[in-house]
Amino acid sequence: MKNFVIAIDGPAGAGKSTVAKIVAEKLGFLYIDTGAMYRALTLKAMKKNIDFGNKEELIKMAENTELKLYQDAKYRVIMDGEDVSEEIRKEEVSRNTHYVASIFEIREILWKMQRKFRENSNIVMEGRDIGSKVFPDAQLKIYLDASVEERAKRRYLQLKEKGEIADIEEIKKEVIERDKKDRNRKIAPLVKLPDAVYLDTTNLTIQEVVEKIINLYHQKLNSSG
Repeated sequence: MKNFVIAIDGPAGAGKSTVAKIVAEKLGFLYIDTGAMYRALTLKAMKKNIDFGNKEELIKMAENTELKLYQDAKYRVIMDGEDVSEEIRKEEVSRNTHYVASIFEIREILWKMQRKFRENSNIVMEGRDIGSKVFPDAQLKIYLDASVEERAKRRYLQLKEKGEIADIEEIKKEVIERDKKDRNRKIAPLVKLPDAVYLDTTNLTIQEVVEKIINLYHQKLNSSG
């Protein structure tokens, strides 16, 4: 029996990270934020001043990067021995991540890393292509969604909390643009799979979404047992 995988996909701001972390904690699963891995590589490229149009150089960089993810008091992303958990969340990194994420060879490098996590643990993994590419055989696939307005509002509040100046209309435009890029990219686009459970989180609390996913997990266990 393969270890259990809960694959959570969906657009930016649907609440994937928050929900996945809590679900993993409640079930005693390992939580994997795949977006953090792409952000980390983007940050590294920015620090090394690698041109985002230089595909070969970006692939070489990814091949020579060590990434470790773990949870203590907070979720940590360690790249080449350095904690980059805070830096990868900056807006500038968010805006540039699609350059790295659109390179097939880099996705393959990260897919391989991501699949290895299943060898030793049951996992909750979230991203854009978990059910479609990383774990097409995941026992439970979820597609989390929310309205553009709600996702922009969540992002706005996140930035305000960090003390950053934000314009909600600008954020809304960025959310729409990000969705367009995620859904239309040639490699591993964001899709709602026929075997994924669709959850609209617009009018749900985090706790309600968590409970729904945990109930779905128990239903899967009961039906397979």
